[in-house]
Amino acid sequence: MDIAIRVGDVVKIVELPPFLKTADPMPMLRPATLVRLGEEGRVLEMRPAGYYSVRFANGTFLVDGKYLAAADTASE
Repeated sequence: MDIAIRVGDVVKIVELPPFLKTADPMPMLRPATLVRLGEEGRVLEMRPAGYYSVRFANGTFLVDGKYLAAADTASE
């Protein structure tokens, strides 16, 4: 999915990644079940290689952009 995501945008998970990586200074791998398919979060930071730091209800994670869509267009 090729969308323009900016810092501050609200995004949705459109496909669950195999795992989540925390956006902490010392990242940890966590199970993908910490977020739900369709859950919304806010982009806090853009990272290299198409990754975004996104804050969800259960924490802030680094998510590949291919798993995200803008919240207002995710249902299209």
